[in-house]
Amino acid sequence: MLQAFMKPQDHSVSLWQQLQASADVLRAVQRGTSGSAALESVPPALRPGVQALSFQVWRNLGRAQALCQRLAARTPAPPVRALICVALALTWDDTQSPYDAHTLVNQAVEAAKRSLATRAQAGFVNACLRRFLRERDALVLASSQDPVALWNHPAWWIARLQHDHPQQWQQLLRAANRHPPLALRVNLLQGSVSDYLQELARAGIAARAAGDAGIVLERAVPVQQLPGFASGRVSVQDLAAQRAAPLLLHGLLPIPGSAAAAPAQPVRVLDACAAPGGKTGQLLEWGAQVMALDVDAVRCARITQNLQRLGLQAQVVRGDAGDSAQWWDGVPFDAILLDAPCTASGIVRRHPDVRWLRRESDIAQLAAQQSRLLQALWPLLKPGGRLLYCTCSLFLAEGSAQVQTFLAHNTDATLLPSPGHLVPQKQDEAGALPDNPSGDHDGFFYALLRKHLA
Repeated sequence: MLQAFMKPQDHSVSLWQQLQASADVLRAVQRGTSGSAALESVPPALRPGVQALSFQVWRNLGRAQALCQRLAARTPAPPVRALICVALALTWDDTQSPYDAHTLVNQAVEAAKRSLATRAQAGFVNACLRRFLRERDALVLASSQDPVALWNHPAWWIARLQHDHPQQWQQLLRAANRHPPLALRVNLLQGSVSDYLQELARAGIAARAAGDAGIVLERAVPVQQLPGFASGRVSVQDLAAQRAAPLLLHGLLPIPGSAAAAPAQPVRVLDACAAPGGKTGQLLEWGAQVMALDVDAVRCARITQNLQRLGLQAQVVRGDAGDSAQWWDGVPFDAILLDAPCTASGIVRRHPDVRWLRRESDIAQLAAQQSRLLQALWPLLKPGGRLLYCTCSLFLAEGSAQVQTFLAHNTDATLLPSPGHLVPQKQDEAGALPDNPSGDHDGFFYALLRKHLA
């Protein structure tokens, strides 16, 4: 999971190098490369600091672009504009800045001088940023008239949320720019939530319980510091994502750690689009017999690695969930989990690059793929079986609208009580979900469908 746990300070490398690399990462994302992939290309010595800076840049890019437009009469060349935007994103708000503003400007100019792509424009970079320091308050106030600067999201994204969530769109945009908590799922086969909270307390890690198996840390720590992480005692998983197995398997299998007897016959579950395997592990902890499917070989290997840490086994299969002739043995499944590919609009607080990576046209393309997968997997479900459709998206086209279309074309399907769209929010915000004690979770969508008995 892409997270910015480290502060961009106290590194042996120079700040100008980190700014230069951050500008390169920004350009890569603007050209269509994911933030995680772009950061992987950064030299290891630079990567921790660049990752922390990049997260802040992505969260403030709308403001930075608006300020750059006001400072530059003509649009600079892409490498120059990226460097200016990085510096502006890190300096426009003193309360968020990891460094003194004058230091950042000096180092940004130094970064411009050190690169062939920007060297000739180092004076221009210096002039723009020095003017910003002189006129910061007036420039920030003027840029606030631009919704993209105010909310730090593309205009189409803001318009889509206004349309889909007219009462909550501002709350959603604010939530997207907050730093997410680190949430854990306790493996109830190895102990209770209260037991693990005591282990965390002994390790000096403050945390609180959230739900039946969830824990939220007060401050994020590297997973290597979590007691029992290497042996599968806990997994990192957002509270919204933790609802998958209980929704799908409640009534089919006993709650993990309970004294209830397991059914005589194994409950056969397909976890379609299973990588990286977090939900696969949860299904196995519930006692299901799981086929974990993913189209990519590297992602399949990651599922296996994650299950090895948990000490669990699944049938990991490489294949296209939309083409069952490649991999299905013809035996219907008792339950199917379809965590479908989506825009990831509900997890932008964890992956702030996504808002700048996505294009509005992606929604229709992904919705078509989701529809294809639903139609392909539904025949694989036995009569009376359940299919849980979920996405980490806030857009209705990938959630409620998708399911309504499916129901209209599949008269043998019934929608069971389901959470629908889970809206990210803080516990103390009005309208917090009563069935989620934390309230602080990612944006998600869940629809539980049951196939009619023949």
